[in-house]
Amino acid sequence: MSKPTPDFFNKEAAQKYDERNSKLSRISDCLHFLMGLALKDLPARSRVLCVGVGTGAEILSLAQAYPEWTFVALEPSLDMLNVCRERMKNAGLEDRCEFVHGYVQDLPRTQPFDAALSVLVAHFIKRDERLSFFQHMSSHLRTGGYLVNSEISFDLNSAEFPMMLKGWEQVQTMMGATPESLALLPTVLRETLTVLPPSETEALLRQSGISLPLRFFQAMMICGWYGKKE
Repeated sequence: MSKPTPDFFNKEAAQKYDERNSKLSRISDCLHFLMGLALKDLPARSRVLCVGVGTGAEILSLAQAYPEWTFVALEPSLDMLNVCRERMKNAGLEDRCEFVHGYVQDLPRTQPFDAALSVLVAHFIKRDERLSFFQHMSSHLRTGGYLVNSEISFDLNSAEFPMMLKGWEQVQTMMGATPESLALLPTVLRETLTVLPPSETEALLRQSGISLPLRFFQAMMICGWYGKKE
């Protein structure tokens, strides 16, 4: 599976990540809220795998809603993982988290998880490696455990894409995009990221063992699904 370069999320980028994304807090707050509702029937002492955890925003949200859950924070960027660790320490959650530097395909086999989360990670995974990514997540779940995935997803060849692109430009502008970076946005979506149509993502989730992935969230091109492992 392709891996970002070691400095893909370097220390400076990791430290600025939350500041940049705070402009979209109303979107992320809604995503985390609905994700928590989707997982509400999990056991009180669930164990949750967070793949590509970044700075740990989903852990902060879920840990508050479910005070007995524990988390494995998995992140390939050591700088990002260190920021996550510091955030959890400051929030008094360090004893409920295990921090693992690496990729999901390298994660050792342990007790199966009750849920596995991938929040705004999958669009960094190449198309021909996306199924393997979901399969590795699914393989760490117990039967009946939940897989939750959110990513940038849209049919870039559809008639609706030009209109969606205008809306997405507004989102990027709120996050500090320059006129130069906005001009490159179509290229970034098509070549730097791997943005799949929602129907393709849903098919891959089914192939990974999630029988009925439900799209529970959409905000512009940010989509989210959840479903149970067969």
